[in-house]
Amino acid sequence: QVQLVESGGGLVQPGGSLRLSCAASGFALGDYAIGWFRQAPGKEREGVSCISSGGGSTWHKDYLKGRFTISKDNAKNTVYLQMNSLKPEDTAVYYCAADSDKTTSWRCSGHTYEYNHWGQGTQVTVSA
Repeated sequence: QVQLVESGGGLVQPGGSLRLSCAASGFALGDYAIGWFRQAPGKEREGVSCISSGGGSTWHKDYLKGRFTISKDNAKNTVYLQMNSLKPEDTAVYYCAADSDKTTSWRCSGHTYEYNHWGQGTQVTVSA
């Protein structure tokens, strides 16, 4: 059974950092692409970052480049999202998701429709 569990969210002041973790079970990270998404109140879920099954391809939302970095540790079956210089507008529920389709998981994208397994989300609040 595929399961994704996010952790690491919380309350942080503007300019601070957080590292989110996505612990995967029921599959090997080397087989699936993993994406991070976020959803703020009243807004649509948007892609933040992703990493391909092989780890050789990553994508970040344009305006997040330089602040957010995705990585993974296949031995721990965990994907991380390092978030630096956080801003109040980064406040949202952050979700990780897995794409098991081998026709797409060799690369990755920020499109929600390409992901077929989702975690429950972790709240990130950036506020003074």
